[in-house]
Amino acid sequence: MTDCGSQIRDRTMQFLSTPALWPAWPFLPLVRRSRGHDELGIVFDSRSAGLMGFSSVVFKTNLFLLPATWEEFLALPHETFDGAEELFEAGWRVD
Repeated sequence: MTDCGSQIRDRTMQFLSTPALWPAWPFLPLVRRSRGHDELGIVFDSRSAGLMGFSSVVFKTNLFLLPATWEEFLALPHETFDGAEELFEAGWRVD
């Protein structure tokens, strides 16, 4: 991995593991870029909401299109990963 790639990975890992750094806490915007297309997603600090099992889930939405209720939010299309490393390997980066 190049130095730039290593910096991007380190930054993404740091943010994913430290919700206190999230500028839009309890949400953290992510992006996956491929072939000129940006796919937007967010993770949320599920532990602060008392919901376990959602710490490595990317919900396919953005901060401006969040549903009005938690039920609607949890029903959004999403990708579930085993951890931050797997999330990063799938192409998701801190926006």
